Amino acid sequence: MKGLFNTSQPTQDNPSTDSETETITDFNTASEDGTDSTEMPEPIEQNAVPVPDNAGTHFSIGIDLGTTHCVLSYVDISDLEADEREQKVLQIPQLTAPGTIEDKAQLPSFLYQAHEAEINEGDTALPWTPKPDYLVGEIARNLGSKTPIRLVSSAKSWLCHAGVDCKSPILPTEAPEEVTRVSPYQASVAYLQHLCDAWNQQHPNTPFAEQEVTITVPASFDPAARELTAEAARSVGLQNAILLEEPQAALYSWIEKSHGDWRNHATVGDIILVIDIGGGTTDLSLIAVTEDAGNLSLTRIAVGDHILLGGDNMDLALAYTLKAKLEKDSKRLEPWQVQALTHACRDAKEKILSDNDADNIPIVVPNRGSSLIGGTLRTELTRDEVNSVLLQGFLPEISSDEHPVSRARSGLRTTGLPYAQDAGITRHLAAFLTRQLNAVDDLNGVSLPENASFIHPTAVLFNGGVLKATRFSDRLMDVLNSWLRTEQAPEARLLTGIDLDLAVARGAAYYGFVRKGKGVRIKGGTAASYYVGIESAMPAVPGMPPELQALCIAPFGMEEGTETDLLEEEFGLVVGEPVRFRFFGSKTRREDTVGTRLDYWTDEELEELDEIEITLPEENRKAGEIIPVYLCASVTEVGTLELQAVSSKDDNHWKIEFDVRAGDE
Repeated sequence: MKGLFNTSQPTQDNPSTDSETETITDFNTASEDGTDSTEMPEPIEQNAVPVPDNAGTHFSIGIDLGTTHCVLSYVDISDLEADEREQKVLQIPQLTAPGTIEDKAQLPSFLYQAHEAEINEGDTALPWTPKPDYLVGEIARNLGSKTPIRLVSSAKSWLCHAGVDCKSPILPTEAPEEVTRVSPYQASVAYLQHLCDAWNQQHPNTPFAEQEVTITVPASFDPAARELTAEAARSVGLQNAILLEEPQAALYSWIEKSHGDWRNHATVGDIILVIDIGGGTTDLSLIAVTEDAGNLSLTRIAVGDHILLGGDNMDLALAYTLKAKLEKDSKRLEPWQVQALTHACRDAKEKILSDNDADNIPIVVPNRGSSLIGGTLRTELTRDEVNSVLLQGFLPEISSDEHPVSRARSGLRTTGLPYAQDAGITRHLAAFLTRQLNAVDDLNGVSLPENASFIHPTAVLFNGGVLKATRFSDRLMDVLNSWLRTEQAPEARLLTGIDLDLAVARGAAYYGFVRKGKGVRIKGGTAASYYVGIESAMPAVPGMPPELQALCIAPFGMEEGTETDLLEEEFGLVVGEPVRFRFFGSKTRREDTVGTRLDYWTDEELEELDEIEITLPEENRKAGEIIPVYLCASVTEVGTLELQAVSSKDDNHWKIEFDVRAGDE
């Protein structure tokens, strides 16, 4: 049964349209005319939320909870007027092998479910506990490369998978019954807990839970994935942690690293394209440079789809290339061997891309049989294979009108992540820029020529480990600038100076200053417009389901810490029995306001999000009773979306949770 019903006749109105330490200086930077670019007081802008006074707060901490690595950066904010301060990256103690602890700037986002015979008593002790609940970090990745069926990876990508319960023990997906499985949520909590413990062990006088903590998420994360991330933070004691989009964090890092010089590299009218290609996702964002009271202002104007396409896909592509080579010699590989081969290809790829003298890397694949010498299969990965498979397969040279190819899916498939069907990152980029052609229509000082067929970036900022390889970043710039030249537009320039592995965490830590009025803020708000499905109260018609409308509950750019009420719209809410709510999102419908109803839309305009199936409490009413309510939507200060149905007759209200993939454990 649907959860919300119209209590009046449906309207016909359809407005449908298409590890380092660095000194930070000059946080109160001034513009070229000598005016302070962030004069206070000023209205709280989008993505800038009030920060409560906290006597125990000493640091602003930024956490990059990445698909393949986690990083923690921090900066002292106890004295906001200090001329100089250090921003640091936490050296994270972690096991690299049984009984061996090393400090590293990155905590690999892997969890390993070891067999009891693999680890001796005491070999998993960490500085803060003799026996951790989970093996995470470098040791997990190292052990998992040999026994991949026990390795949990890409937990972050699962958080945005609409088809699974992210609190159910489903990882590793292909593990045999004797391997204990964990949920994507549990894995995320385990990584955060390790960071928390590492911090508290090194900073006992400034507890982690008392600091200003910002956790980054992909800009394309849906409300449910954001809520799950926030809940994971709360589970380790971070009650007030906030969320920040990763591309914004990368740009904040660029601003911080420039020491105020960023204004000499950005001008009014610029459109900055942030391309973030990490281990699991490709994240695209557009940020416009405008003018506000004579000062430069930054506004995030567009966010791409959640594209599960990144370094993991590249490693798998190389693995299948080598698998084909082995099978030519009649050497068949089992699925577990392909997983091991994938991990080996990741390491070999990184060596080839970082070392110009490494033309081929030997690859050894474990084998259970005894017919081969040493019980292994041997092959090699060559530089030519890396270039042909990765450059041509993932970054093809195309025209701007070539978009991702979609093919019909099989009715039955194995359990796994919904990876992008088209591996061509440049095709996804072309589609994103074309779809966002009108993103600057309402901005002053930013315009496009009449003949533009896609939005024209004037600057590009890269982020993500994949783009550390210059041949990848060069190819992306070449392809983008070829599109711009075709439309007689100036070529985009590359913004440099950030550490692609650490930038997101550093930018998130710097955001702690931004929230206190120090430095420039990026305006943003919600990355999409959100809608709830409203079922029409029409008479039953054989073979025809009730009509469904999409009601806008949160417009594009709705600011954190704000809420909207639809007081003039009354609906019927079903309580006391199982009901379902349908939700939709749009990254292109910017003109819709709260209360806009759509009775028709295309698949390109609205994307259906997760369907929520819940039983709302009866609150002293009969099961199945329909209660007249109005809706109240809010974007929390944390950065999550909430929807409440409020009774029109009394004080009762029902919260419709967005953590729809969070079942009981």
